[in-house]
Amino acid sequence: MRTIQLDNKTIFVTGAAGFIGANLVRRLLSCCCGATVVGIDNMNDYYDVKLKEARLAELKENDLFVFYRGSIADRELIQEIFSMHKPSVVVNLAAQAGVRYSIENPDVYIESNLVGFYHILEACRHSYDGGETGVEHLVYASSSSVYGSNKKVPYATDDRVDNPVSLYAATKKSNELLAHAYSKLYNIPSTGLRFFTVYGPAGRPDMAYFGFTDKLRAGDTIRIFNYGNCKRDFTYIDDIVEGVMRVMCGAPDKRQGDDGLPLPPYAVYNIGNSHPENLLDFVRILQEELIRAGVLPQDYDFDAHKELVPMQPGDVPVTFADTDALERDFGFRPSTPLREGLRRFSEWYAGFYGRA
Repeated sequence: MRTIQLDNKTIFVTGAAGFIGANLVRRLLSCCCGATVVGIDNMNDYYDVKLKEARLAELKENDLFVFYRGSIADRELIQEIFSMHKPSVVVNLAAQAGVRYSIENPDVYIESNLVGFYHILEACRHSYDGGETGVEHLVYASSSSVYGSNKKVPYATDDRVDNPVSLYAATKKSNELLAHAYSKLYNIPSTGLRFFTVYGPAGRPDMAYFGFTDKLRAGDTIRIFNYGNCKRDFTYIDDIVEGVMRVMCGAPDKRQGDDGLPLPPYAVYNIGNSHPENLLDFVRILQEELIRAGVLPQDYDFDAHKELVPMQPGDVPVTFADTDALERDFGFRPSTPLREGLRRFSEWYAGFYGRA
C-alpha cells in the first residue's frame, strides 16, 4: 500500500451535496491543510432539495471549495473539470441511490451509475496523458447491496456476489468490475467501498429511519417489512467518513506480475458497524430518542402507528459487514452505538423541522 498525503492536494468529490459527500467535503476542508476540494452534484429532486441546498450552503462558505452543478454523465463537463483542476485524488460518490426506486426508474441508474462512472474512469485514465502525474487514487462508493441474498454472514469482500436482487445492486457490482478492468489496463489505483446502511443527521429522507420519523411525526402508520424479522448493519455517518478518509490515504500498490504486466492496483473494503440490529429494536430506540428530542409527544402511542408487512421485492433479510480487512489495513472499525447515532439524528431533526 502506498501512502498518500492529502495536504495541498486537489481532491475531486462527486455527489458533493449528498449525505456522505457533504460530510466528507466538510471533513477534508477542516483537516487537510491547503487542500482544494472540487465538488460536483446534479442537485436532483430524488429527495428534498432543501437538504442538499443546506449542506451545500455550508460548504460554500469555505474559499477552498469549488462547486460545479452538473452530472457526471456529462462527459464534456467531467473532462473540463479534470483538465482545469488536475485532481490528485478522486472520490466518486455520485450515484442514483435506492433499491426500491430502481425498480420503477431504471433509466436514471444506467445514466448515473454506469455511464457517469465510465466517464470518471476515462477521465482518470487520460489524467496520465503527456507524462502527467495523474490521479494517485480513485475511491468510489459501492454498496452492501451487492451481496444480494447471500446466506453466509457476515459478508466478506471475497464472497461471490454474482446474484444481485435489484438493478441498483447490479450497477454497483458493475462499478467494481469496471474499476478492476481500468486498474488492470491503465494501472489506476482504485478502491471500492461497500457501505452498509448509512444514517445520521441531515441524511437521506428515503432511508428507513428518516422516513419512519416523517411518518410518525405526521401521525401516519409505518410499515415494517418481513414482519420485523430483518436485521441491518446501521453505520453512523462519522464512521463512514473516517473510513473513507483513511482509505483515501492508502492506495493499492502498483506492481508487476510474473508476466511483466501490471497487477491491478485494486481493492474493495466493507465499511459497516459489524453489529446488525433487529428492525423492531431499531424502531423502538428511534421512537424513544424522538420522544426525548421532542419530535414526538411523551404519550405517543407507537403500537397504533406500526404495521407488520411481508418482505418487498429487492430487499434482503439481513446485512452484516465483515470489516476485518479494513481494520487490518487501516486500523479502523466503525463503532458508534445505534442509540448514540439515533440520538444525534433526532436532535438534528428537531432543530431542522421543529418539535411536536
